[in-house]
Amino acid sequence: MMPPQYVVAVLVLIGSLVMAYLMSKTDPVLGPLWILGMGAGFTLQRSRFCFASAFRDLFLFGSARTMKGILVGLSVATAGFTLLMFSEIPFPQFDATPAEAHILPVGISTVVGGSMFGLGMVLAGGCVSGSLYRMAEGYVASWVSIAGVVIGLGIMSQTWNWWWNNVISNEPRIWLPGELGLGYAGAAALTIAGLVGAFFLVTWWEARSGLSMPDLGGEDEPNETFNEKLSTIWKRVFVRGWSAPIGGAALGGIGVLMYMTHMPFGVTGELMRFSSLGMETLNVAPPEPLGLSNIGGCAGRSTESGLFGHTFAITVGLLPGAFIGALFAREFKIRIPKSPTRYFQSLGGGVLMGYGSGLAIGCTVGAFFSSIPSLSVSGWLFAVAIAGGAAVGVQVIKRIP
Repeated sequence: MMPPQYVVAVLVLIGSLVMAYLMSKTDPVLGPLWILGMGAGFTLQRSRFCFASAFRDLFLFGSARTMKGILVGLSVATAGFTLLMFSEIPFPQFDATPAEAHILPVGISTVVGGSMFGLGMVLAGGCVSGSLYRMAEGYVASWVSIAGVVIGLGIMSQTWNWWWNNVISNEPRIWLPGELGLGYAGAAALTIAGLVGAFFLVTWWEARSGLSMPDLGGEDEPNETFNEKLSTIWKRVFVRGWSAPIGGAALGGIGVLMYMTHMPFGVTGELMRFSSLGMETLNVAPPEPLGLSNIGGCAGRSTESGLFGHTFAITVGLLPGAFIGALFAREFKIRIPKSPTRYFQSLGGGVLMGYGSGLAIGCTVGAFFSSIPSLSVSGWLFAVAIAGGAAVGVQVIKRIP
């Protein structure tokens, strides 16, 4: 007999596919984006892929396991994004930039936003995308974190125009293919070289810490008959956790497919829409954001109208994908924090992440994982700022009982 969690997983899958069909009736692009959002959620859950743990584990344990997976994903996405941007703008030297690429401002706003986000994600125990997939696994603290993100985005939206008038409007958007005559080949080569350099750096950091990761491998199972081979494949995909490089490569590929469909991967824009809706309900609607819609990035799409927008498909679609992954692996369980302190950590960290991602016009997905492959300098600066914030966050959590 099929286990109960498998039955629920199949029902969720069927319901999600019906949802994709209904959404495609409104806009043909929404169905594919919803499916890709589900794929991203499934990948995040199966590989335990969280940007917060990647940065936190470097400073707390000296482990670069997840960070190496991120670097693999960035390499895959860079190759795909470069081809897509070339097909849109073959000659990048004429001050034109791809409309949907995450080419964001470079300056103080990036540093402040990234630092706040890095600190917040370590305190909360997960980044925005990591908290979303853990919501689908039953982590109550992750629900609190996302609530904090929505609150932080609301606070940011009330102060956005001050930042725009005094800081962001004066910050450049630096796109490597159009700078210094690099072109696509030079910009992509420079980006890949930077990722390779980062790989060697985190490997050195790991060796410096003296950490040795055991090779757990897989369980020896019968793999001779047809049914045994199918069982082995099933367990590798749906039951056992994926390695970080496989998860990173899959997420990078999904990001490319999202961009090919319409827009790169990003989740902050939809959460900002939820935040604005909540403030309107409370009669404290934020002022019209200056310049945001012209910048791009996932947060730049937060002014989309209607319920089923493109950011809705990607962000909300992540939840059933992660839920299905957790159910098939029998990893879904309601997990309630044992200490009240955990609630305050989750909420406070979420608020910091929300404000930081709103200021930087994206989180670790939109302003980092989709920005570096967009050949934007902003993604690199955001990554450095996140690392700084995460390093401070590690020192903070060490002092929390």
